Amino acid sequence: MFTGIIEEIGEIKSFRHNTVLEVSCRKVLNDVKLGDSIAINGVCQTVVEFGQNFFKVEVSPETLAVTNFSQLKAGEKINLERALTPTSRMGGHIVQGHVDQTASLLKVEKLDNFYNLYFETSDTKYIVKKGSITVNGISLTVADVNETCFKTAVIPHTFENTTLNTTKAGEVVNIETDILGRYVEKFLSPQDNKKSKISMEFLRENGFV
Repeated sequence: MFTGIIEEIGEIKSFRHNTVLEVSCRKVLNDVKLGDSIAINGVCQTVVEFGQNFFKVEVSPETLAVTNFSQLKAGEKINLERALTPTSRMGGHIVQGHVDQTASLLKVEKLDNFYNLYFETSDTKYIVKKGSITVNGISLTVADVNETCFKTAVIPHTFENTTLNTTKAGEVVNIETDILGRYVEKFLSPQDNKKSKISMEFLRENGFV
C-alpha cells in the first residue's frame, strides 16, 4: 500500500530484455530488504536485488501489458515511493500500486501559482471531479473530467519534485483510479449481473440520494 507522495526521483539504469529493471536511487534504499515493495511510476514492484545505490525488480508480462513500462529506457527519470509502514502519515490517498490503465498528457497549462495538466484516456468511468487519482504514482486531485479527458490542478511543489515537470505532451503515463469507487460499485451492483446497474433511480430507491 502507498500514498502517492513521491519520495525520490530515480533513474532507469537498465531494462534487460524488458524483464529485469534496474533503478539507480538512494533515499528509497534506506532499510530496504529483499521482497520489499517499491512503487515505480505508481506500479508496485518487488525488490529482488539491491546494492548501495540501486535495486532491481523483475517485471511481469501483465505489468508490461497494462502500464507504460514497455516504453521505459535507460536514463529515464521515474517516481519512487516505498510501501507504507504502520506509523506512516497518510499524506495522499490509498494507492495500491495496481495500475488500471494508461493515459496521454495533452498539455500543461502554467498559471500564476499552480499548473493545470490535461490527460486523455479511454475510460473515465471511475474518475470523479474532486476525487483522487494517481498519475505515474503521484496522488493528485481531479479538477474536471468528461468522457475522454480529465484535468488535474497541481501545486508548484508537486510539479517541481516529481517527473511531471519533464513529462511532454503525448507521453504515456500510468493511471490508478481510487479503489473506493470500485468497491462502492461492487457492493451496490446486483450480484447476478456482471454489468453495473447503478443509476440515479437505483441510488434514490436505496436511500443514497
